[in-house]
Amino acid sequence: MQLIEVNTAETAKDFIKVNVLLNRNSPNYIRPLNNEVNDVFDPSKNKSFKYGEAKRWILKDGNKFIGRIAAFTNKKYINAGTEFATGGVGFFDCINDNNAAKVLFDAAKEWLQNKGTEAMDGPINFGDRDKWWGLMTEGFDKPPIYGMSYNPAYYEKLFENYGFKNYYNQYYYAMGVKDKLPDRFPERYAKFKNKPGYAARHISVKNLEKHAHEFATVYNAAWAQHGEAKEIAAKDVMKLFNKMKAVMDERLIWFAYYKDEPIAMWINIPDLNEYFKHFNGRLGLIEKLRLLWMKKNNKCRIFTGVAFGIVPKFQALGIDSFMIYEASLVIQPNDWYDRYEMGWAGDWNPKMINIYKSLGAVQSRRMVTYRYIFDENKYPFERHLQMEYK
Repeated sequence: MQLIEVNTAETAKDFIKVNVLLNRNSPNYIRPLNNEVNDVFDPSKNKSFKYGEAKRWILKDGNKFIGRIAAFTNKKYINAGTEFATGGVGFFDCINDNNAAKVLFDAAKEWLQNKGTEAMDGPINFGDRDKWWGLMTEGFDKPPIYGMSYNPAYYEKLFENYGFKNYYNQYYYAMGVKDKLPDRFPERYAKFKNKPGYAARHISVKNLEKHAHEFATVYNAAWAQHGEAKEIAAKDVMKLFNKMKAVMDERLIWFAYYKDEPIAMWINIPDLNEYFKHFNGRLGLIEKLRLLWMKKNNKCRIFTGVAFGIVPKFQALGIDSFMIYEASLVIQPNDWYDRYEMGWAGDWNPKMINIYKSLGAVQSRRMVTYRYIFDENKYPFERHLQMEYK
């Protein structure tokens, strides 16, 4: 076996090729866009390089590609309850062979140890947690939604046989768009609808800058309670909105307000994999034109959750039911979408999982974020802390 560092344009192409080769026999595999993978490792495109580094390897057996892995350091990668520097591994692919997997994991481990870390979590992304986060362990019977990791089922054993332990589970839930919401939703909706000062409405693409500030306000307030340095600036949200604008559906992005101040948000987008599954990793002019045609002709029948949050002092009041039911009055009567796939919630965030269940949604997949501590005598393994709500 030959371990090769990715440091040329040709090996970067091979890095993508490994993923395609090792997943080609799965009927539900959807190839990620080449440029989105490459951008992760481009310092001019990925802001995470301000806070860390990344390294990639591919593994060959003769002329045959048999694996790949990436390793990351990131000062902004913080988990509540972890007091030691933790690196990450991701973009893992490997044949069903523990020895091959060990070569890949060992390379990442050695590099991360040399960077001063005490553990490695994975598979994770060198960046935000909304994309390529966790190892799929349940849900192989359906295609992945956009940004979701997808892998052969045997990867679970490759991780665990090396010594990785389940740091936390990530649960996805789904439901039919036309499914009736439980009775408490219209009841809570009526309560807030009759209270002065409360309102819920979807965004307008003409006012994206205003909505970017609203997003940052709710996001920063909702996530500050978890102590994971998750603050986001409105200008960064605006960059994201501009990037999404071509595929954004303003009818799926909702905010709740009290006296015109944002207090909750429910952010959804069409499932881009419904488009990208036809593009074989490319997004050139022809693919963009085809995407616009498919969007115009309502070819995407799934929408997905991106972010959900409530300002702490308004939590546990039923604002979520008010906002979601207001949205349902717009979405459900129309034949825009068939299925709603919700973004993942960690098992350390039971309140979010309970919101999914309260909708009548059913668990559709399970991912796992693993942790491997280099010296458990120094730092005993502990699972992710439960979220403390304020």
